[in-house]
Amino acid sequence: MKGLGVAGLVLAFLGIGATASAHPVPFSYLDIRPQSGSVDVTLVAHVFDLAHDLGIDPAERLLEPAMLQAQTAKILTLVDSRLRLDADGRPLSAGVWGAPEILGERQSLKLRGRYDLTRAPGRLVVTASLFPYDPAHQTFVNFYQAETIATQVILDRGRTRFEYFTGSRQGILAVLRRFIADGARHILVGPEHLLFLVGLLLLGGTRRQLLVLISAFTAAHCVTLSLAALSILAPPSRLIEPAIALTIVYLGVDNLLVRDGRDMRAWIALAFGLIHGFGFATVLRDMDLPRRALTWSLLSFNVGVEIGQLLVVIAIASALAALRSRTAWADRQFAVAGSVVVMAAGTFWFIQRVFFPGGIS
Repeated sequence: MKGLGVAGLVLAFLGIGATASAHPVPFSYLDIRPQSGSVDVTLVAHVFDLAHDLGIDPAERLLEPAMLQAQTAKILTLVDSRLRLDADGRPLSAGVWGAPEILGERQSLKLRGRYDLTRAPGRLVVTASLFPYDPAHQTFVNFYQAETIATQVILDRGRTRFEYFTGSRQGILAVLRRFIADGARHILVGPEHLLFLVGLLLLGGTRRQLLVLISAFTAAHCVTLSLAALSILAPPSRLIEPAIALTIVYLGVDNLLVRDGRDMRAWIALAFGLIHGFGFATVLRDMDLPRRALTWSLLSFNVGVEIGQLLVVIAIASALAALRSRTAWADRQFAVAGSVVVMAAGTFWFIQRVFFPGGIS
């Protein structure tokens, strides 16, 4: 029995070894080189993966020149259907691929492709799901600037897309266009930030006072947004999101308690803008900031946020000014009602984010 047990362990070990060696390297390697008039691509894929999807057994047959030549068209079609490149928002679909090269020592094939462009790209997006049959498969992507690796990323089942900005003037312009638009969009579709701005403006004031309010809020959230985006200080969103809701509640209560001209809104905007900045940073982290253009992306996102805020402030301040021109009584009643709504919304968000973070089912 003892000998049988040892034999069983040996057989199990050999079985594990056989399983592991069946797919020794579940990786592909993709090099992308943007040029002034083209994007050059080099792909190295293991014959095991290619043979699996082509229905060839054993996989080593792909290392035979005659077999490889017979399968070349199918290989190129397979790669072209699972690899996508976009340059400045336009899909690159007219790529020219050469015949695969045999890398015998790596049991792999190398493919070279070229996509012709009319001008140097500023923004490239690669989408790759080369061998989806294998959940462990990874594609190692290198973006080159001249002959130097500028950015490296791993694509797998959980992440099939990556956005790259070149170091050229076109790349900087692409960063500005992307993140200014994202910043403005975020402030316009972010209800908690919009409501905080509304709460700041409900009591009105001179143009100078309103400018001070918005400037204080802007300066504060720019500081914490930058700190968090640079990973210098990044509190978890499970703390920040309820805290943002509390700032809205506090602002509504403060509006209701204003007496004898006391106006603390500038200090509230400055203090609570720091918390809202961490909220903006959460959005930025989800966007996968381009590390090579981090300064430009931060700057442009902030500019976009300020453009969005300016549009909101102009619209709300104009509407409130029109209301105040009719009657002071209606103005005060609207300020009270609006503050109650602000406070109630903040309370709802706080309860939801603390006690029902996954949503109410």
